[in-house]
Amino acid sequence: MRRREGCPYDGRLRDEPVIPDWGIQVIAVLVVIVFSPLFKGVINRWKARLQSRRGPPYLQPYYDLRKLFRKDMVVSRHASWVFHLVPLVYFAVPIVFATLIPVLSAYPLPLAEMADILGSGFVLALGGFFISLGALDAASTYGGMGSSRARVVSFLSEPVLILVFFTVALVAQTDLPFFVNRALVAPLNIISPAHLLAAVAFFMVVLAETGRIPVDNPATGTELSMIDGARILEYSGPELALLEWGSAMKMFVLLTVLLNVLIVPAGLTYDGQPLHVLIAIVTLLLKMLGISAVIVAIESTYAKLRFFRIPEFLGVAFVLSLLALITYHFTKG
Repeated sequence: MRRREGCPYDGRLRDEPVIPDWGIQVIAVLVVIVFSPLFKGVINRWKARLQSRRGPPYLQPYYDLRKLFRKDMVVSRHASWVFHLVPLVYFAVPIVFATLIPVLSAYPLPLAEMADILGSGFVLALGGFFISLGALDAASTYGGMGSSRARVVSFLSEPVLILVFFTVALVAQTDLPFFVNRALVAPLNIISPAHLLAAVAFFMVVLAETGRIPVDNPATGTELSMIDGARILEYSGPELALLEWGSAMKMFVLLTVLLNVLIVPAGLTYDGQPLHVLIAIVTLLLKMLGISAVIVAIESTYAKLRFFRIPEFLGVAFVLSLLALITYHFTKG
């Protein structure tokens, strides 16, 4: 039997069986793959109920994916092999990202040290880069327009992410997500002004990067106002299903970072016991329901911003992240 370093329980060896590290890593990836479409359905359902509409079923995203996987593909005659590679990369990137962050465990798993918190962000940004390549490769007017707009949003978001990650690394005295989680469990760190400002700034960036209101409206049908939706207009069938699924996983893993690293770094397993892993899964899903309620409240209260006002929104996030860094330097002593 074994005992995890940093385990909050007593130091006695336990007789309960534990799940191997690679097993927990596989379970974490499966949680991301299986449950990510569910919370997209939860948000759509709750938003409809808040607007006095019946709304789609909670499992509607799964029905949509099944329908898309059964359809044939219609491909532009201008598309090359890059166009077909994009859905595979976009689907795989969040899975790789999930191995680098604390999804279920508070201790590092076998692949956790491949990248620090900033390198993990670059891994996730790879998917957005490829989907823009696919939109341009199809030689579509809307695809080019959506790609240019998405690059502007990413250009404005990246400085915020760098400042947020830098501030969190300073507060936690480490830049590895698993060790950041362990350091921020301390009450003095979790309620520090620098940490709270960084968490708010990161949440604003998550809304922008996942195409949620007020930056983009995922339910819009007007091509001239779309950002993320315009980049996948040329895709259909199984390739569109992979893109939609990858988008849901991207939102899931970003919210996991927000919850398990920044806001509520608790409820994870420290020893790999099956019961504790199950509790970690349930805790993560409950935290996801809570943040979904916040997103629903925001999307039901605010309207989509005009494109030229998006820099103002991300400018606020930049100021908050900068204030977080300044606040840390004034309060660290």
